[in-house]
Amino acid sequence: MEDNAKLIDSILERTAEYGKTTFELVKLKALDKTTDVVSSLFPNSIVFALIVLFIFWVNFGLALWLGEILGKVFYGFFVVAAFYGIIAIVLHFFMHKWLKRIAGNFFIKHVLK
Repeated sequence: MEDNAKLIDSILERTAEYGKTTFELVKLKALDKTTDVVSSLFPNSIVFALIVLFIFWVNFGLALWLGEILGKVFYGFFVVAAFYGIIAIVLHFFMHKWLKRIAGNFFIKHVLK
């Protein structure tokens, strides 16, 4: 009878240790995934910021150049703004679902990696 009690106590202790170990493993896996996603976002955001700055200065120069051609500087800015307005409308109405799916798949790929 005493052997059965010791056996049950041993099984309960091992079960408790298994539960604690499993919980720690889940925490470490979640931390690993979170760190991976955040660490991949940091360099990507720097590259994105540099691309945005490049595009800004190219558009600024293009607007000034078009304004010089059209006779008034602000006309060039209107032309560039209209171009981006048309692109925004096309993206919103025709490519919104496609872009959303691509962004979602990118995030899921990084989380499940």
